[in-house]
Amino acid sequence: MLDQRLHGKTSLGVDLAKKINGEIISADSMQIYKYMNIGSAKPTLDEMQGIKHYMIDFVEPNERYSVAAFKKQSTECIKEVLEKGKVPIVVGGTGLYINSLIYGIEYTATEIDEEYRKKLEEIAENEGLDALYSEALRLDPEAMKTISKNDKKRIIRVLEMYKSTGKTKTELDLESRKNGVEFDYRVYITNLDREKLYDKINKRVDMMIAQGLIDEVKFILNKYEEFPTAMQALGYKETKEYLDGNLTKEELIEKIKQETRRYAKRQLTWFRKIKDAIWLDMEKRKCR
Repeated sequence: MLDQRLHGKTSLGVDLAKKINGEIISADSMQIYKYMNIGSAKPTLDEMQGIKHYMIDFVEPNERYSVAAFKKQSTECIKEVLEKGKVPIVVGGTGLYINSLIYGIEYTATEIDEEYRKKLEEIAENEGLDALYSEALRLDPEAMKTISKNDKKRIIRVLEMYKSTGKTKTELDLESRKNGVEFDYRVYITNLDREKLYDKINKRVDMMIAQGLIDEVKFILNKYEEFPTAMQALGYKETKEYLDGNLTKEELIEKIKQETRRYAKRQLTWFRKIKDAIWLDMEKRKCR
């Protein structure tokens, strides 16, 4: 498994797949969505270089998609690759997705209580997201250690899990980890000097804007009436704010850069908790 989302090293997974007869399974929670190409840094056919990729571009932006669904489908993909006599390479930086595989976590596929979710959305709108964050922190301080105060989707999920099951996310995770892991695996995490990483982030955001991120978001907004998860994605929610007239273009660009840097920091904190992970120094690899 490789974490490479923010380093943009699509070539790393492809190069590895060529060398060890592998195929790639994406563990990126935004690359699953159709039409969300620029903001999610979805690999193009040219970048895939003939290597088969799974779990990319198969969910409509107006559909909900859960970690439980990812665990089930990605496990099926892993088995399919193994049956071919090839090596499955899981590539991506969505922590919950990675954890579901390496710890055998069976995330509860609870039915969504639309009324409760609507109530939480109204609280966030009228009282501010801090109100929900404080309640989630009170219920499950351990889970909230890795959740940003600005991450509405995951804050709401913590509250929904407790409402639905009567147990905290932390309790559910501990219970499900007892199931064990089906596959032998190795975890490799790409690492880069923070200053250089932030510089790459800034350049990537500038490139996303130049490639047409704003037009991409316009297209999705025109095509679909609702976006239960997709429009919460980094880069997309800020662009929607811009299109709603709440940000100037300069503010949009700076906000995406700032939020991406924050995401990178949280992502590294998350992956440092993985025991026996092998860290790859990207300074020593000539990447393209």
